[in-house]
Amino acid sequence: MKPGKVYLVGAGPGDPGLITVRGLHCLAQADLVLYDGLVNPLLLAHTHAHAERTNRCKSPGGASLNQHEINERLISAAREGKTVVRLKGGDPFVFGRGGEEAAALAGAEIPFEVVPGVTAAVAASAYAGISLTHRDQASAVAFVTGHEDPHKAGSLLDYGVLAVFPGTLVFYMGLHRLPAIAAALIAAGKPEDTPAAVISRGTTPAQKTATGTLAELPRLAADAGLHAPSMIIIGDCIRQRDTIGWFEKKPLFGQRVLIARPLAQSSSVVSRLLELGAQPVVAPVIEILPPLEWSTVDPVLARLREYDWIAFTSVNGVRFLFDRLWETGGDARRLGRAKLAAIGDGTAQALAEIRLQADLIPESFRAEALAAALAPQVAGKRVLWARASRGRDVLPAQLRAAGAQLDEIVVYRHIDVDHFEPETAAALEAGEVDWICLSSPSIARSVNRLLTPAARARLGSPIRIASISPVTTAAARECGLPIDAEASIYTWDGLLDALMSNASAPRAL
Repeated sequence: MKPGKVYLVGAGPGDPGLITVRGLHCLAQADLVLYDGLVNPLLLAHTHAHAERTNRCKSPGGASLNQHEINERLISAAREGKTVVRLKGGDPFVFGRGGEEAAALAGAEIPFEVVPGVTAAVAASAYAGISLTHRDQASAVAFVTGHEDPHKAGSLLDYGVLAVFPGTLVFYMGLHRLPAIAAALIAAGKPEDTPAAVISRGTTPAQKTATGTLAELPRLAADAGLHAPSMIIIGDCIRQRDTIGWFEKKPLFGQRVLIARPLAQSSSVVSRLLELGAQPVVAPVIEILPPLEWSTVDPVLARLREYDWIAFTSVNGVRFLFDRLWETGGDARRLGRAKLAAIGDGTAQALAEIRLQADLIPESFRAEALAAALAPQVAGKRVLWARASRGRDVLPAQLRAAGAQLDEIVVYRHIDVDHFEPETAAALEAGEVDWICLSSPSIARSVNRLLTPAARARLGSPIRIASISPVTTAAARECGLPIDAEASIYTWDGLLDALMSNASAPRAL
């Protein structure tokens, strides 16, 4: 069998937006993705490949793999003819052991390619407001390992040379050795009052930065409770942070926000949360699936031109109806004279993406408002509603009362998920989530169903709940869920605006 190809791809240090365009292209083409423990799993949304996590250290519920085992996995998969992406945190060739993996592939005569990534030193320092070089402060920068191979006979680091290096020192993976590193530099002649910083979990919403002098940095890092992965930076460039720091000033910086929807249905929300500095926690409580069979839908799609209006109350309704129309050989010409009604801007945007204009959007994005806006126009008219397998019956009741000849077709199903993923459940029970976002009454009821007593005890403080609309709020309160914020515009943008307005407000007790 002709061997496949392995791509050693740098994923960047944490923010999923820092992967390169080439890296995304490789993910899209992959049959298998082996990703390391520092890679943001949100990047897996860009691939349909089977993905395996390759921890070098044993993680809860997972196994550990040593470097030899990782090399062998890459080789064996490629020999099966697969296109393999080895997705690595930061850059593969900067303290990433990518050179070892490339050498193993070359020795096995496996074709490979290296896709560079944004290395942690460059990205974490920028996100902390620290420019590693500066015309007035540093004309050189040195990347140094803080964790040498423990099996080497001796150190390759000369702290005497590092102490007089005329620029910025950056130590990777050295948090646990910070006291020894600081002491060695000072003993070699580095002034105790040299500005220094430790950046923990850089470029992520969990980023924390401790700054001070070289002598006091070990104590400051310990007091701040910093965790790996981390970056130690030493030099006059640290002084810039108070002036040019930007990432930690984002409106939702550090907030962990639970989105109770499938990732495929919430990618735009995840992107917006990342822009605001929040950490998305994607924890679907329902699955969105096509109908078990299309026998009741296809005949209706064949005669769409008979309808005067087609009403859409969700993005999913738009996508599933028009996907099925295309699959059965139809396209927009099938619509004939039909006008299109959308419950809100998001649904209208889904229509716009397939080059269709919504003829009606109510001022208030809820079923009652859509029914009220349609009612004067549908008496004696044929109306089609593309709906989910379950939901409120406000729209059909009011349209039929207005004299519409209404047909309903179920173009997608809601299936309840029976549990949160273990990591999400543990975070909720520990109070490590700041917000739970409820985007519909069914989502509210599903979240309530899945919350454990330990997680429920955390509601109000520290976990707060935000609702997208009054209808959703009512459903949540019927379940006994407290609501701390409600969107004034009933869209995801409105919901995130509500989070920003309430992010610094006192939490309910």
